[in-house]
Amino acid sequence: MGVENVLLEDPSVAQHVKVLPVVLLSIIDHYSRRTETQNRVIGTLLGSLNAEGVLEVRSAFPVRHSETVDQVSIDMEYHKQMYELHTRVNPKEAIVGWYASGNEINGYSVLIHEFYSLECNNPVHLTLDTLLEDERMALNAYVSSPFGKRESGQVMFNPIKCEVMYHEAERVAMNLLQQCKEAPSGTAPLQSDLDHLETAVGKLKAMIATAERYVEKVVRGELPEDRKVGRFLLETVAQVPKFDPKQFKELFNDSVQDLLMVVYLANLTRSQLALADQLQSVL
Repeated sequence: MGVENVLLEDPSVAQHVKVLPVVLLSIIDHYSRRTETQNRVIGTLLGSLNAEGVLEVRSAFPVRHSETVDQVSIDMEYHKQMYELHTRVNPKEAIVGWYASGNEINGYSVLIHEFYSLECNNPVHLTLDTLLEDERMALNAYVSSPFGKRESGQVMFNPIKCEVMYHEAERVAMNLLQQCKEAPSGTAPLQSDLDHLETAVGKLKAMIATAERYVEKVVRGELPEDRKVGRFLLETVAQVPKFDPKQFKELFNDSVQDLLMVVYLANLTRSQLALADQLQSVL
């Protein structure tokens, strides 16, 4: 039986890692604050593993360590204190592994992984290429398995699927950061709800146009057909609710009128409170 099959049969081993953007920002911030003598930084990952083997990494904190040609050392007391402070705020998050800047796995990585194996079962090792070697910030996740005789202490790191997961609020924040990057001044104003709606509708129209052009090219024989893409498009179209145009127009107008009424009442309440403050200051 191969190593991959053994890992797949173990429910306590993560098969798929989902990382929140705040974790990546924490790693980048830690790396930017490193000392001049540090080639890489490490830290602790926190999250939870579900029954399907999907590990969700929600947060991280840095850990002091030093690496020389002869040895590596970790500030265990600092790690313990940081974890105790974190559990006071997020008691449901547990240690699930550790991260390191760069994409290199060396002999010291094995020693650090052994330390985290004492903190949790089957820890995950996450690497973030902060040097942008391939002009992109590569993100990789690994789990370890014994290599050779168990008493030898040798392990091998097996890559597993890893992706960045966004919640809606985080997606808005990341889009805003992207706008700041592209703006000449380096800043971007916050959008109102209507602006967000307009942007979302514009992106939806662009995606529909892209899918339409793809289907037309497949029909004309300019592109080869792909059953997976076709099945995905069919399922997407099937999820769109069917409305009579007249009924949809009535529902839309009713929703707009309700929204305008809420906005009117909110502005009226704000005006009344401001007027009451003025009268109270005069009296």
